[in-house]
Amino acid sequence: MRASLIQLSVDSTDPPGAADSADERRRRAAALVRGRAGDDLVVLPELWAAGAWSYDRWDRDAEGVDGPTAQAMSAAARHAGVWLHAGSIVERDDDGTLYNTALLFDRDGELRGRYRKIHRYGFDTGEATLMGGGEEIVTVPTDFGVVGLAICYDLRFPELFRGLIDAGAELIAVPAAWPAARLAHWQLLTRTRALEEQVFLLACCASGTHGGMRQAGHSVAVDPWGTVLGRAGTGQETLSVDFDMAEVTRMRSELPVLRDRVLAVEAPARP
Repeated sequence: MRASLIQLSVDSTDPPGAADSADERRRRAAALVRGRAGDDLVVLPELWAAGAWSYDRWDRDAEGVDGPTAQAMSAAARHAGVWLHAGSIVERDDDGTLYNTALLFDRDGELRGRYRKIHRYGFDTGEATLMGGGEEIVTVPTDFGVVGLAICYDLRFPELFRGLIDAGAELIAVPAAWPAARLAHWQLLTRTRALEEQVFLLACCASGTHGGMRQAGHSVAVDPWGTVLGRAGTGQETLSVDFDMAEVTRMRSELPVLRDRVLAVEAPARP
């Protein structure tokens, strides 16, 4: 199969002259997705329409799962005939709560998966205080395998990824807006999560700067052996990789470490 990671820029000056608005970003993203006809899966970054670090825009640009971003991405997926992981949106729930929500569309543009980010970044600021947290592990069956959904900061929590493989995930898509200052962590964690769960991992990070935070870029595709199949640079670009989903079954058979998991060990009480 072929997958493409669209490392969308969130800079207002990339491409030159682009207006820094959600509408402009939607038009740009939709055009790039429509150009991926022939792919099986396309992945976009985290919160690319509003900006993952532009907290002052979240309330203004919040929308429902049937809002303008979902509508534009549904149409683009249908036009290209691809499964589209549309990154994530600032979702406003009926009660007014905001969520960082990933959306997965099928080749007909139907919404097949919705995941609200469980681990919110910021400690006592930002996302951790402005958004609600998800409570559900989400996997979606597709015509090429079972896709697990996670977002950015989730990479630091292996429990979630073990939950995803227990739910059948063979490929995990991770949209992100990872800071450039912690690029080394991004590179380590993406390979680690793929290797330890014996899955393909497609991690798509934004490029550019927004909310004063420079993005890491370096979107990456990793196979179940932890081998990097392709890595993007720092600017806006599309990374495309070809791979065989049957490698998941082969690797799990040749190196059946997941079979040896011991889950009944009780941790000692803290002193």
